[in-house]
Amino acid sequence: MSKEKLIDQKTIRIRFSETDALGMVWHGNYIKFFEDGRDSFGEKYDLNWLEIHDLGFVTPIVKTVCEHKCKLRYGDKIRIETEFIDEAAAKIHFKFRIYNTDTGKLAATGETLQVFTDKDGELVLTNPEFYVKWKKRWNLLD
Repeated sequence: MSKEKLIDQKTIRIRFSETDALGMVWHGNYIKFFEDGRDSFGEKYDLNWLEIHDLGFVTPIVKTVCEHKCKLRYGDKIRIETEFIDEAAAKIHFKFRIYNTDTGKLAATGETLQVFTDKDGELVLTNPEFYVKWKKRWNLLD
């Protein structure tokens, strides 16, 4: 049986506050768009960060990559595609593609990597039980 691809799409319009003095989206806001994508993915696939916290885990981001392909401006409508990348290790890996929906152009790509820690900040080296159950639910485990 092949593993299922888990992908979410969220569409938003660029707000004025997300642009810089040159009228383009400020580069730091792409990281916020990735967060929008992770939140939307979590809603769709029932991966809730507050529930994870209530179970005694924190999922800090330890790596972020962003490549800018073309500029975005105030008023542009964008589609954030968030894809879960399954890993055997105890981590959560997402890849992102941001498209300008008016032009169809790919505006940015990126990824984030999150690990599990306990509430004291100690790294958890094995997949938490809830995460194994979540992966089984979405046919990610053999």
